Amino acid sequence: MGINKGRHFEKRDVFVDYPFEEVMYRWDHVERKTYMRFYGEEEKLKPIPHDNRLFNDALLFGDEISRDQYFAGKSPKQ
Repeated sequence: MGINKGRHFEKRDVFVDYPFEEVMYRWDHVERKTYMRFYGEEEKLKPIPHDNRLFNDALLFGDEISRDQYFAGKSPKQ
């Protein structure tokens, strides 16, 4: 089930895991910016645009995860 950008994004940080592409996203509601990290990598320093296709696919088909899960990261599949 998809993750709605509406109220969730206005009031809190949101963390999304998209295993199909081995990527995770972090929405910072204070900065109003989205950051990403691929499995096995650190978070990219530069935020991504809100209309990034992979991010929007993650919102449709990914899973919301906790802050701790996001910052712990995941290992890429071999």
